[in-house]
Formats: sequence, structure tokens, C-alpha cells
Amino acid sequence: MPQINENYLKLEKNYLFINIAKKVNAYKEAHPDADIIRMGIGDVTLPICKAAVDAMKKGADEMGVKETFKGYEDSGAGYDFLREAVSGYYKSFGVDVPADDIRINDGAKADCGNIVDIFGDDNTILITDPAYPVYVDSNLMSGRKVIYADSNEENGFAAMPDENVHADIIYLCSPNNPTGSAYTKDQLKTWIDYALKNNAVIIYDAAYEAFITEEDIPRSIYAVEGAKKCAIEMCSLSKTAGFTGMRCGYTVVPEELTAKASDGTEVSLKQLWNRREGSKFNGVSYPVQCAAAAVFTPEGQEQIKVNISYYQQNAKTIASALDELGIKYTGGKNSPYIWLKCPNGLGSWEFFDLLLEKANVVGTPGAGFGKNGEGWFRLTSFGDKDRTVEAMERIKALKF
Repeated sequence: MPQINENYLKLEKNYLFINIAKKVNAYKEAHPDADIIRMGIGDVTLPICKAAVDAMKKGADEMGVKETFKGYEDSGAGYDFLREAVSGYYKSFGVDVPADDIRINDGAKADCGNIVDIFGDDNTILITDPAYPVYVDSNLMSGRKVIYADSNEENGFAAMPDENVHADIIYLCSPNNPTGSAYTKDQLKTWIDYALKNNAVIIYDAAYEAFITEEDIPRSIYAVEGAKKCAIEMCSLSKTAGFTGMRCGYTVVPEELTAKASDGTEVSLKQLWNRREGSKFNGVSYPVQCAAAAVFTPEGQEQIKVNISYYQQNAKTIASALDELGIKYTGGKNSPYIWLKCPNGLGSWEFFDLLLEKANVVGTPGAGFGKNGEGWFRLTSFGDKDRTVEAMERIKALKF
């Protein structure tokens, strides 16, 4: 009989959003006529931009012609045309990331979970709490020691390092999911200095960088001095360009980033990651990469900014309603998420049940993101404009 990986038994039985779906489905079964507005899962609702659709169709047509048919992409890292486009995108906001340091993936979530394959299981992992579940779960699955840096109301949900605590791998997400907070350049420099002092590696999730509006919030950790010696950056087209159903993103592992083997040999983490991916991943489909490259054209950038602006307006609608109710929140300004303090001292799941039953609105309980999320709640601005307005009218009618 095979042995199981018993580290899985340490996880919550169900993924957070599965638990939410079960609650919602049970309510719908009991109330079939309920008009439920979903503001929980961070899935987009606007269609993919025309430039990307046209490019994907063209790429699909090329797959049907012998002379332009594509099989395996030689390096597995992504087609040069897309990696060059991503590199050019970085240059557009003043950051130098060579195309050779970029590897195309099928969305940031997979790489966030898979990157741990190149690190030993005896590393200490530092994660800011609240956190996107994949950071915690992927390390618990491997039996690693996980410690936390508290993000809370007192520090604006922007945890900073404790110089008395050692970590080997650090997960940062800015703008943050779920809290919507974002690190300033000075705050990121503090984290980078901490990582360099501890010979640690930062796994930096920049999935929401396109929503940043404030000048002092970096779009990339590589905008900060020293980052290329200690940071791996991941980004996604899921939220910036509506690719949640298409699956495409990218990971940057700088040439300068190294670690030491047990015998003292200096090893390139870029080489290790390329080796891992070469064995376990055959790349993103050619038509999808064509669509992704179109996102970074002037036409594509103009079109996705229209969609992002739409979601940003939804965030303003949510924030305005919470201001009217006197409910404290973070996010919305540099992020598509609003992180609100549950009114009247309610717990996260209590507030979830209240909104579902009294307003037929679904959000995400903060407790599902870690202990510091208890008493807080996440709403997403990725919904339909009119439904967002309706949801907030329903919430205001509850008169907290």
C-alpha cells in the first residue's frame, strides 16, 4: 500500500472558496428565487480586449497551416516575441528586466505553488498574515516550517520584518490580496535589506500591479535597489487583461539571484527553475501566447486600461457606500479589493451569513486568509457595474 503525504492532513479539509460555494449553494437550494450578487471570488466579468482576441484567432489559424504550425516551443520558457513584449512592458515603467530572465506560465497561482520545488524542505518560510492561501498551503504540503508577520489594523495591513526573526523564504504580495494594501518603495527597501541580511529569497506576487495609482507604490520589486539579488517576481494577466479563463502570466528569476548548496557551491536559482520547468511543464499554448503579446501592444494597453478603469470605478462605488456607513476599510485605491472591518463586532463568517441571508450578497470572510483576517471581510470590484451599485444599496439598507 502506498504511503500518503500526511502533510496534506494538516490543511483545512476544503479550500476556502469551496466552503463558500457550499454555503451559497445550500442557501440557493433553500431559497431558489433569491437574487444573489457575488462579490467574493476575484474573477473578472469584462471580456478579453479585442487586440488579444484578434491575435489569438490569428494564432489559432496559424496552427491549422503546415507552414506556420507550432509544436513544442524549443526552450519551454515562452516564445521570444512574448518574453520581449513583457520586457518592454517593464521598461515602460522604468524597470530593466531582460527577456532571458522571464519565463511564461499558465497563471501566477501555479508558479506561486510550484516555485517551492527548487528549495529544500528544511527552510523557514515567512508569510504575511492575512495571505492568499496558496502561499501557506503549498509550503505546508511539503512539511516546511511556516511563520508569520502580522498585518493588522495597527500597521495598515502592511507587515514589516522583525530583525530578531530569521527566515529563508519570504512571501510578499503588493498590492495585497486580500487586504488591498500596498507597500511603498521605502517599505519594500526595508524588506529587501532584511532578505539580504538573512540570505533569504523573496517570492513577490505582483498580480495586481496594473491597478496601482499612487506614485510611491512600485509596480515591480525590481524598481527597488538590491531586489535582483534576493527576489523572484510573479505576475499574471488574469486580472489586468481578463485572462482568468485563458491562463497566462510570467515569472522573473534574475540572473543575479543565487543560493549556496550544502557543499558551499554557488548555484543559479534561474538555472534550477528552468530545470524544474523543463521536467514538469511544457509551456503555454501558442494562440494564448499570441493573445498575451497583443496585451502589451499600444492598442492592447489602451483597451485593457478601459477595463481596469471600469473596475476601479466599482471600487469607488464600494468605498463610497462604506464611507456613508462609517465602516473602516483598506484597499480600493491601488487594488481591486476592498477589505472592510466587520461592523458591530461580528466575526468574518457571521458577517458572511448576515450578508447572504439579509442582502443576498456574497463576499469573502477574512478568517479564510489567516488569523489576522478574523473580523474583516473582502469585497471585489470585478463585478458588473449595475450589480455592484445594487449590492451596495442592499448593504446600506441594513443600516449598521
